[in-house]
Amino acid sequence: MPALDFFDTYTLMAIMEEVVPRQSFFRDRYFPTGAGDIFGSDKVLTEYRKGDRKMAAFVAARAGDIPMDRRGYEIHEYQPAFIAPSRPLTIDDLTKRGFGEAIYANSSYAERAARLQQDDLAEMDLRIRRREEWMCAQTMINNACTMQTYVDDKTKGETLYVKFFDAETSGHIYTVANAWNTEDGDFFGDVKAMARLLSRRGLSASDLVLGSDAADAILELEQVQRLLDKNSGIIIGQIEQELSPYDGVTLMGVLNFGGFRLNLISVDETYTDENDKEQKYFPATSAMVTAPGCGHLMYGQITQIDYGSTGYTTHVAARVPKFILDQPNDMRKLRLASRPLAAPHNYCPYIYAANVVV
Repeated sequence: MPALDFFDTYTLMAIMEEVVPRQSFFRDRYFPTGAGDIFGSDKVLTEYRKGDRKMAAFVAARAGDIPMDRRGYEIHEYQPAFIAPSRPLTIDDLTKRGFGEAIYANSSYAERAARLQQDDLAEMDLRIRRREEWMCAQTMINNACTMQTYVDDKTKGETLYVKFFDAETSGHIYTVANAWNTEDGDFFGDVKAMARLLSRRGLSASDLVLGSDAADAILELEQVQRLLDKNSGIIIGQIEQELSPYDGVTLMGVLNFGGFRLNLISVDETYTDENDKEQKYFPATSAMVTAPGCGHLMYGQITQIDYGSTGYTTHVAARVPKFILDQPNDMRKLRLASRPLAAPHNYCPYIYAANVVV
């Protein structure tokens, strides 16, 4: 039986398929990847159009039918940013005991290589997923995304910018007149107005995403407590906090905002930035009304010279591993590449409000 080549790109891609992906809130709930979202080209096409609320017309007798015009849409072409974390491999890594391995394990070279490479691929995939989660959150917050490239781990390269609006400002921003936890705040009125901005354009409104401070402040509002009191005879919803499958995300319950029943979701996801400081994916004092599946995460192809080859090979996949051998410097490394781009399906399918609490 021939030995398995653990440095072959297709073997690495098979190993990558065995990695259990970590769930992430914004990416999984609002920007899922469909079958047609992985492009066999360097650039991807983003299409979005405005919602439709027109009704079919009544037709007079013997009139036949009434032609219905097609909704216009916008199409843009973007080249997704390149993401490619890597990890060096040494002979020591493949001969010494690995993390979590039994002290006296008799693992062969091939077994340890397979396990180590799978662990490395899993860790690199997790870092890419955090970046994708950040891209999805930034796209919803700004209706745009600014991507700072790096030449190495310290030197900044060019800045890439993608936006999903044509005017000077985006139409997805809502400004509250007064903070919700002040005397003149109007929590229910503002959220209903945000939901109406979506429904008037024929778009769904089913989620109220809240930063951690906003979520805490809402639970302290006297009006919310009174309307949720079962003894009052007026019940507009239910607050039963429960854990979600996403780290830092809590499903708080459901409230009725003038006919819009919204899931209240508290988001306190964090990541470590390039300066080793903890940052929040979603601002603590912000709120957003949207619906699941409002966007999608697309991928461009990866073209590379695979290990053992002299020509270029194009891979159409969300993740493409590569083994790199540097003989002059006696070094080798494993890389995992991806070209993701988060985009909405419709024009402004989310309404974002900053500083809703103080």
